[in-house]
Amino acid sequence: MTGYIVTGTDTGIGKTVFAAALAGAIDAAYWKPVQSGLDEETDSQVVQRLSGLAPDRILPEAYRFALPASPHRAAEAEGIAIDPDALVLPATTRPLVVEGAGGPLVPLTRRRLFADVFAAWGLPVILCARTSLGTINHTLLAIEALSRRGILLHGVAFIGDANEDSEQIIADLGGTRRLGRLPHLSAVAPDTLKAAFADAFTLDDFRREDLRP
Repeated sequence: MTGYIVTGTDTGIGKTVFAAALAGAIDAAYWKPVQSGLDEETDSQVVQRLSGLAPDRILPEAYRFALPASPHRAAEAEGIAIDPDALVLPATTRPLVVEGAGGPLVPLTRRRLFADVFAAWGLPVILCARTSLGTINHTLLAIEALSRRGILLHGVAFIGDANEDSEQIIADLGGTRRLGRLPHLSAVAPDTLKAAFADAFTLDDFRREDLRP
């Protein structure tokens, strides 16, 4: 199977918007294995609205929880036990974009982290990072956590205003590829997102999974 896991250095940084843009650009299928929080638009619904993908390309979540919290806590609130071993990548003839929850060290259960299933899945990871103050430390910590588990990091996708020094030192010290930077958009719509992604990223970087930093 080809595709990417999209994770972030934190929650709320824009990785769902990036995942929507990426899935649309490479004509992929999208899967959010665990959704926590159902009162507002879910990540799958955001991706369907922004990506331009047909509804059947948005694959159903394995778990859906009402509480907007870490998956382990959201599951406990409903008396459900998440089985990380049962989270198997869905079969698809398209490239697959998988979106985690928060960052790689977000717990699925009180004993297993998202990074543990990332390692089992074997897809390369794209790490989304802010460009604002604090991003160097947070991003390098996430890179180190992925590296310790033998997870292939495809590169870092930055989100926000340009910060040349921070972006470059993360790539240099993290030993990874700087894929591009998605700016904050005043109006996020399918056409504006598609145009911003095309301006900020090189599509060949996502079509050739044999690329290395």
